[in-house]
Amino acid sequence: MEEFKGQPRLPKFALPKRYDIRLKPDLSCCKFSGAVSVDLHVVSDTRFLVLNAADLSIDSSSVSFTDRHSSKVFQPSKVEIFEEDEILVLEFAETLPIGEGVLAIRFEGILNDKMKGFYRSTYEHNGEKKNMAVTQFEPADARRCFPCWDEPACKATFKITLDVPSDLVALSNMPVIEEKVDGHLKTVSYQESPIMSTYLVAIVVGLFDFVEDHTSDGIKVRVYCQVGKANQGKFALHVAVRTLELYKEYFEVPYSLPKLDMIAIPDFAAGAMENYGLVTYRETALLYDDQHSAAANKQRVATVVAHELAHQWFGNLVTMEWWTHLWLNEGFATWVSYLAIDSLFPEWKVWTQFLDESIEGLRLDGLEESHPIEVEINHAAEIDEIFDAISYRKGASVIRMLQSYLGAIPFQRSLASYIKKYASSNAKTEDLWAALEEGSGEPVNKLMNSWTKQQGYPVVSVKVKDQKLEFEQSRFLSSGSQGDGQWVIPVTLCCGSYDNRKSFLLEAKSETLDTNEFLGCSISGDGNCPWIKLNVDQAGFYRVKYDEQLAARLRYAIEKNYLSATDRFGILDDSFALCMARQQSFVSLLTLMGAYREEHEYTVLSNLITVSYKLVRIAADAVPELVDLIKQFFISLFQNSAEKLGWQPKDGESHLDAMLRGEILTALALFGHEITLNEASRRFHAFLDDRNTPLLPPDIRKAAYVAVMQRANASNRSDYESLLRVYRESDLSQEKTRILGSFASSPDPTIILEALNFLLSSEVRSQDAVFGLAVGIEGREIAWTWLKDNWEHISKNWGSGFLITRFVSAIVSPFASSEKVKEIEEFFASRTKPSIARTLKQSIERVNINARWVQSVQSEKHLADAVTELAYRKY
Repeated sequence: MEEFKGQPRLPKFALPKRYDIRLKPDLSCCKFSGAVSVDLHVVSDTRFLVLNAADLSIDSSSVSFTDRHSSKVFQPSKVEIFEEDEILVLEFAETLPIGEGVLAIRFEGILNDKMKGFYRSTYEHNGEKKNMAVTQFEPADARRCFPCWDEPACKATFKITLDVPSDLVALSNMPVIEEKVDGHLKTVSYQESPIMSTYLVAIVVGLFDFVEDHTSDGIKVRVYCQVGKANQGKFALHVAVRTLELYKEYFEVPYSLPKLDMIAIPDFAAGAMENYGLVTYRETALLYDDQHSAAANKQRVATVVAHELAHQWFGNLVTMEWWTHLWLNEGFATWVSYLAIDSLFPEWKVWTQFLDESIEGLRLDGLEESHPIEVEINHAAEIDEIFDAISYRKGASVIRMLQSYLGAIPFQRSLASYIKKYASSNAKTEDLWAALEEGSGEPVNKLMNSWTKQQGYPVVSVKVKDQKLEFEQSRFLSSGSQGDGQWVIPVTLCCGSYDNRKSFLLEAKSETLDTNEFLGCSISGDGNCPWIKLNVDQAGFYRVKYDEQLAARLRYAIEKNYLSATDRFGILDDSFALCMARQQSFVSLLTLMGAYREEHEYTVLSNLITVSYKLVRIAADAVPELVDLIKQFFISLFQNSAEKLGWQPKDGESHLDAMLRGEILTALALFGHEITLNEASRRFHAFLDDRNTPLLPPDIRKAAYVAVMQRANASNRSDYESLLRVYRESDLSQEKTRILGSFASSPDPTIILEALNFLLSSEVRSQDAVFGLAVGIEGREIAWTWLKDNWEHISKNWGSGFLITRFVSAIVSPFASSEKVKEIEEFFASRTKPSIARTLKQSIERVNINARWVQSVQSEKHLADAVTELAYRKY
């Protein structure tokens, strides 16, 4: 038996074809019992059957294998679970016959509180606390519910039967075919599922209301939620029905199940999970309340629904062969969800907002401790950490880059043929490239391998020399170090106008182009050249570094509003990244930001705000004496927009203005703008007197909460306590997370510590604790000490899921000194484990980057003069 330990994959002696599963959850004792019969195909001579099982107790006497051909029953001589490898090994006295057979096993398990496997979630009904039973199997936790071949390539059909209390709703992937009530219990049987992977099996048992609709071709769609919240499911229902119809057309394949249920779960670790026919969500990602949800909540619901429904084709119908290809699932669903939302809500301009996805990918992939999109996975424990910005955001960005290069129509047609070809089976990255290559006639494999098989991405440096443009590519690292790597880069550029647009593939390390010949416009070194913008519309996953002359022309083009919002965004973000990597001065970045004074586009302003927060943090470590001046400069930068938007929503204003108002007022509050702080306080107190006051609509609540917390301290606690009361009285998850995210913005150590301790209390659902970790610069040390003091508790409660990584990154990353690195390394030396190893290395690397950036800012000459001039400049 020992030979099966420590193996990354299960041996392939036998393959499952069909599971017949019966489960009986006990919601009061939080246990379950079950039985499974698996139709197997034994493909080679073996005396062993090896499958996955974890946290289950197996009834050894119940285990048997029956040969279909001879009806002979084989009893195992040995039944053993290896907990570390999460495998169940059955040894038989004689070799099992090749061909069809049935493996039967009875087992018991615990409805755990870890938000994975078969677990319990709690809710209140008529003032009474109740349990529901929920499954979350991705990536590798079906084995915690029933013994199975828990790998994506081991697809089978599933016949599920549940024994549950007769007053509860019991849902699974397929529609109910029969329900038999026997007193307090009922037996619910479901249609057999189509062929699918174990991680997509789903079961939910509890008390629920629902709203229902149908697609034009008769698919029944329902949104389930806690009793009394059904109205909050209507928006997601509307999005789901329209999205299913849209994908049917785009993929040229209809949705393959007879129904689609979506359900809001009170305790849920991820944002949502695409289980076939029964998609589970956090409440914040599915429910929308007209009275109390903000515009940003509405957009999140729409995007998450579109993402999960994309998986019904890309992931569920066609499934990755192994977790190395996870990015195929996640990157693709992220990209296509934007396609759907842009079609449903064109006024949201989501393709401009897609840049937020790209920069998250660029930020993580700028680290030496990043990983390739296709990352080798050797053990189930390593999978959680790759559900990150590389798999989702870089994955989505390189798909967008490829679609932009191949053209929308060839891309869509090739994709549709890929889905048809691999429907109900498994595929690798290379299979997708082959389909796109065949459909477009372009060398997709060669082009894309440089983006998926090596980590990192390039910076393309461009300079003018003798009427020529010189391009050079090198790996970009946020540390400023020299990196290795070479990419096939689809470069696009415009000269002086979007009508004058060219593209080429940069494959070599460097290339020179004659501008007259190539662009039809003359570029001289005398400063009279038109502006040139590379990576038009930021469609490529790379950064651009311009020489002084080209950078100055682009600053001018931004001031004159010649450039698109996506290009204004790209110039700013590349400049910020280059400044962090010490390839551009702090002053030149601030000067560039000054050119955005008239900026009005939501996504660009939102990124300006994000960048300004980071710069204030670095300045606080590097030049504390200049921080107030820098804040003053940012206040003057955002005041123009803040005055235009005002505090009250305007009739018929855009969704984007509603989102922007909250972000800009939050920034002004954090930068200590007195007028904003006073007005926020006035409106907050009106809200305390009347929760339905028009003075504090949902879009500006976060801003008001942050503002009152700015002034809360040990001797002036009343606003903090009032906000705590609002938290306790609200039953809307979105409101609770808004408040948790505001507590930590107090600058007072006593309040910060209280707020952090509150996160560990029973009043905060464990999935939500991570929302309260983003403390200000004044709270870093307190948060670090708190993390160390509570590590045992945190590790025990969150250690078995991916949320533990958020504690590490949120609290470790903001530091900026090499002394702190030593302290962090010493603390974690005896406490690290596979599930946080990558995150810890990345967080420490960020601290080192910050430390070097601080030194670089300190060494800038004339910094004080330049900052003073910017802060007091009259525009």
